[in-house]
Amino acid sequence: MAQKNNFQYSIRKYTPSDEHAVTALFRNGILEHVYPAFFKAMSHPDHVGVALSISMAGYVLGGSSYFQALLFGGAWAGLIYFCCHDIYERYMLRRLSTDMADIQANYLDNPDNAFWVAEEEVNGQSKVVGMVAVTGKRGGEVTGGERYDELNGGVMGAAPEMARDAGDGSYGELPHMVVSFACRRKGLGSQLTQKALDFCKERGYSCLALDTSSPQTAAASLYQKLGFVQTATHSNTHANRWFSKLARINVMRMEKFI
Repeated sequence: MAQKNNFQYSIRKYTPSDEHAVTALFRNGILEHVYPAFFKAMSHPDHVGVALSISMAGYVLGGSSYFQALLFGGAWAGLIYFCCHDIYERYMLRRLSTDMADIQANYLDNPDNAFWVAEEEVNGQSKVVGMVAVTGKRGGEVTGGERYDELNGGVMGAAPEMARDAGDGSYGELPHMVVSFACRRKGLGSQLTQKALDFCKERGYSCLALDTSSPQTAAASLYQKLGFVQTATHSNTHANRWFSKLARINVMRMEKFI
């Protein structure tokens, strides 16, 4: 049964008719991190120093040309923006071609997985404004070190510390949690996350784990308020390693014991 809340949202299982809305929500939700990542990277002292040095070189080489200085500095900023955009776009395209390509088969047809959407009534019509998914990892799948995630299409980090230290090692992963911009700071993100936690508890998972990137400060703050703790951090974004270094994007592993 759909769950109601004070903001007239309802949370229900995904249906095939949601595909277009969910895909659009996912695309926008991932690509909106590009600008925060860019501004965060450019504000780093190392990048500020490089930008000033390159601008000065342009000024000198251009014969005291302010235009040349701006051009050289802008080229450096453009490179940093390209790196940030490439990282998030590659992640988005990879997920759209793997687990998001067939949500019914990858989530709903597997009792250990789940996918929900949140709806809001807009002018008498329902609009998808949020989504959350869970993939279950049973004890036999949990190993130390890195592991291969077939849904994600790549190598992921180590299994959660909490899963290895409790029960049979079964745990849940939170691969997706997106709330539309207009519906944020209204409790919807907390409700979607709680939905995932409740599912994990019903399935007997020892913990819920997720990865979030360093520019997603609002998301990290939300998870911390809900009791998640950061257990690891790494710079493997599955993009070109030099792009990751220039963008200065880290991936934070967060877990919550259930």
